[in-house]
Amino acid sequence: MAITPGGSLNSVPLSQKQTLNTNYIDFTATATSGWAQQYLPDLMEKEAEVFGNRTVSGFLEQVGAEESMTADQVVWSEQGRLHLSYNGAVVSASDYITIGNDIDNQTAGTAHGIRVGDTIIVTSATQTMKCYVAGIGQASGLGTTNLDRVYPLPYTSTDGTIGTDFASNDTVVVMVYGSEFRKGDDYAGASSHTSNTPQFTTFSNKPIIIKDYYDISGSDASAIGWVEVTGEDGQSGYLWYLKAEGDTRSRFSDHLEMAMIESEVGDANNAIDTETAMQGSGFSGIPAGGAGAAVGTQGLFQAITTRGNQTSGITGVNPATDLAEFDAILAEFDNQGAIEENMMFVDRNTSLAMDDMLAGMNSYGAGGTSYGVFNNEEDMALNLGFSGFRRGSYDFYKSDWKYLNDKATRGGLLDTVNNVRGVMIPAGVSSVYDQALGKNLKRPFLHVRYRSSQTDDRKFKTWVTGSVGAATSSLDVMQIHYLSERCLITQGANNFMLLT
Repeated sequence: MAITPGGSLNSVPLSQKQTLNTNYIDFTATATSGWAQQYLPDLMEKEAEVFGNRTVSGFLEQVGAEESMTADQVVWSEQGRLHLSYNGAVVSASDYITIGNDIDNQTAGTAHGIRVGDTIIVTSATQTMKCYVAGIGQASGLGTTNLDRVYPLPYTSTDGTIGTDFASNDTVVVMVYGSEFRKGDDYAGASSHTSNTPQFTTFSNKPIIIKDYYDISGSDASAIGWVEVTGEDGQSGYLWYLKAEGDTRSRFSDHLEMAMIESEVGDANNAIDTETAMQGSGFSGIPAGGAGAAVGTQGLFQAITTRGNQTSGITGVNPATDLAEFDAILAEFDNQGAIEENMMFVDRNTSLAMDDMLAGMNSYGAGGTSYGVFNNEEDMALNLGFSGFRRGSYDFYKSDWKYLNDKATRGGLLDTVNNVRGVMIPAGVSSVYDQALGKNLKRPFLHVRYRSSQTDDRKFKTWVTGSVGAATSSLDVMQIHYLSERCLITQGANNFMLLT
């Protein structure tokens, strides 16, 4: 069945004032259909709200918080892993392993934490061997060069050696599980046995300035209309500029959230840096401050893409219609922070697919399997919309995200292959070190930082200029300005999951 939408939806506001026939009421159309007749038409003054609540904001209010800041940049640090585990490659001819990046593919090499005397597990795709680390560096041991070389000795003779049991260039994972020393032994060699210190990992983000405005002439501001207007911001009456100003304010409020979700940080060669060469051709852009200057800010989607996890479903299975995808997600969460409560914000198709999947696994009767976390009783059998469920030791709470469904936002985008179908966000707070305050603080994983001081609060700033009301200039208009300067802080992005 195909659904054909209407073709006369008044859904997109004009960015320029134009005299179109759709902007006027024809009072002299015909003797039977216009106002050029003696009979009074039945006027329906109330504006019809055909799109319901049109705003899409509210997501960050549910999962995050807002805090003020007084700087041009936010810097925070996050904990690394506690235990030592690395990727490596076997060099069978010389019985050593070349240590590469750590298990999260972060740079290690000669900066690894494996030392002489450590006991390790070496695993490939087909076998496991427990070994004692006899040397680091040169083949003679205790060398000062080639510190990415680890010489492990198997504990049992049946294992042979690294060179005989593993193929040359075999990809392995090396995990340190302890150490062993003889009585009276000191640490073997200062060059190969230094103390392990945690890596200091910092992240940063910068705020962006978001602006908009609305203006109306003094004459139009004093005109009374015949349509009674309403809006999401509570405006009402017969002054049309109230409607237009309220819609502009609502749209700006949505943009504050959408910018925190969608924004990206420009790279060193972004085209915005060339805006000065384009201005002579009538273009204008962000004053980037020179080639390679940072523009933009890191939004939620970019933070998860670069520092978090993504899932596109199981091959050959529609996303969210099989528990195999959730089992894969659980396995990845086990590898990360293992936060048990997670909130899912998904589009309509994914939400219905999850409902169908869970409904198909519940017999709704006595003795049937129940996956609900809200006491899903037999009397609730006809409620096929699941708000949450438990799988393993994890609880998932599902909510529809209007931003992904609305046709005027992400619900109308054409790319169905790379489009976002939802996000999973850990519930609770994270402990981070705040450099500005100089101490550890507990904050939600997501929170918005906005510029504010005793002089100027830029969280949501609005002011009026012009001749209407309190006159501030000779310009016979009323201009209402909106401004905010903010950025989104995504802490612990390794615990997030982007559903594409």
